Amino acid sequence: MRYDWTPLWRSTIGFDRLFDVLDEVQRTAEESYPPYNIERLEENRFQISVALAGFTPDEVALMVEQNVLTLEGRKNEKEEKTFLHRGISARNFKRQFTLADHVEVKGARFENGLLVIELQREISEAMKPRRIAINGIAPSNVSQIEAKAA
Repeated sequence: MRYDWTPLWRSTIGFDRLFDVLDEVQRTAEESYPPYNIERLEENRFQISVALAGFTPDEVALMVEQNVLTLEGRKNEKEEKTFLHRGISARNFKRQFTLADHVEVKGARFENGLLVIELQREISEAMKPRRIAINGIAPSNVSQIEAKAA
């Protein structure tokens, strides 16, 4: 639930910054759900782990479009339950991750309450740096020339 601070702004002078800070704190709290980790497994392999306790695979959608990975969750609460304490959030969410160029999603799986998303950076041979022969000097000779110059 989002609070509207506008009525309080009308009755205060000089406290505008306070309400801006409160609004920022509220927006940050909303954007921090669900919690996640981003892990580098190898030089070109990454993994995003998102804590989704209580969600099933059919309640979660994962899409990639133009280097943006979008994760959405919609909880299907069918039966009315009476909670004495509710510490496990079951709210809907949408989280987006911006992927670097040449990073592809290789797969996703649920594991111990976490959604694990596997990422791989794949750079084609044409995009990788390579030595160019100049005036017939082979690239292997270039490294010898560099060694003599040093």
